[in-house]
Amino acid sequence: MLAASIGFLCAFALIFLRVPVAIALAVVGAIGFAIVNGATPAMSMLALITSGSTMSYYLSVIPLFILMGNLVAGAGISADLYRAGQAFLGHWRGGLAMATIVSCGGFAAVCGSSVATAVTMGKVSIPSMRSYGYSNGLSAATVAAGGTLGILIPPSIIMVVYGVSTETHIGQLFAAGLLPGFLGVVGYALAVRWTVFRKPESAPPAERATTRERLEALRRIWTVAALFVLVLGGIYTGLFTATEAGGIGSVGALAFAIARRVSLREFYEILKDTVQTTAILFALIIGATIFGEFINLTGSHRAILELVGNSELSPYTVILIITVIYVLLGCVLDSLAMMLLTLPMFFPIVVGLGFDPVWFGIFVVMLVELGLITPPIGMNLFILRSIAPEVPLATIIRGIMPFIVSDVARILLIIAFPSIVLILPRLFFG
Repeated sequence: MLAASIGFLCAFALIFLRVPVAIALAVVGAIGFAIVNGATPAMSMLALITSGSTMSYYLSVIPLFILMGNLVAGAGISADLYRAGQAFLGHWRGGLAMATIVSCGGFAAVCGSSVATAVTMGKVSIPSMRSYGYSNGLSAATVAAGGTLGILIPPSIIMVVYGVSTETHIGQLFAAGLLPGFLGVVGYALAVRWTVFRKPESAPPAERATTRERLEALRRIWTVAALFVLVLGGIYTGLFTATEAGGIGSVGALAFAIARRVSLREFYEILKDTVQTTAILFALIIGATIFGEFINLTGSHRAILELVGNSELSPYTVILIITVIYVLLGCVLDSLAMMLLTLPMFFPIVVGLGFDPVWFGIFVVMLVELGLITPPIGMNLFILRSIAPEVPLATIIRGIMPFIVSDVARILLIIAFPSIVLILPRLFFG
């Protein structure tokens, strides 16, 4: 227990000193393993984990889904999704903000990245909302919150990382994210309505679109809807695995990009970004696996599980404690770093208490999602600050508060009613 505590403190210290998270976890894990078990076993462990991770067929799903998302983003589907949402919702007070939430959800469904969703939709929707007189706080906060849907609505890169790290079925994780993702869209729309109710001047109504304009908007997004149905439908019906779905989705996205006449230079940038993102994620996974081996060697999770059992704390009390820890960590750590740092400790404890690993995966992703918009350093807040530098960070933070309340309510809802998460995995996979 003492060795694990020192390891966590050292990892946190290195991360706060701006050492890359992958290196911090790998260094602490390797040194800790060597101290506890000897240098030679530690070197063997490093070699096995590195070679096993880079040669794993299971991990090939990560670059495939990243490539699919980048191709869809590069093809300009974000603008089409926003126009469709605007055509159906824009005439309501706050309708453009709600259209942004809906289009973020749709873009997230084929992108899988929160950062990409926030950046892409921000460039499309913020100028449009401003042109209709929307306040800076509501415009920026809507995109910051909507961007978090990129890691919950499947296919999600962070769900893949969780599945790989904990050996949890990725298809079940994707199915489990659908209902919470839908609730996220509804909750964020309600947050917009609350903001507009309190400050009607923050969102004037726009003109109602004609039936012809709505049909045209739908015509332009049917291909991306078909891609979403193909990828997830194939997984849920058992026609192909998650890895095969990533390959099929990438081919479909490539055809979509070619049809949209994406230039060769844009293709090069898409491939370069895919390689860079994949390398970063693989480094994080390797570092987290090394750190996890050290934590497992100390047996600290078994000691904590025994301590919890002796203290007579209920399993849901433990879950609430973990929730508070994640919310606090979300204020100071990157989302993926937060997840990979804590999973080696929390996952065995939660599973030992009898919770479903699929449910815990969605729970963790939702907490990470909350961390993306939690002040002071939620990543999506700074992404929106970079997109709209003229908007003060304090304005974005004030605007984001109703969305944070919505996230907290949704997290409490899935704690109280786990079937919200588990009903679809059980339906599709038995």
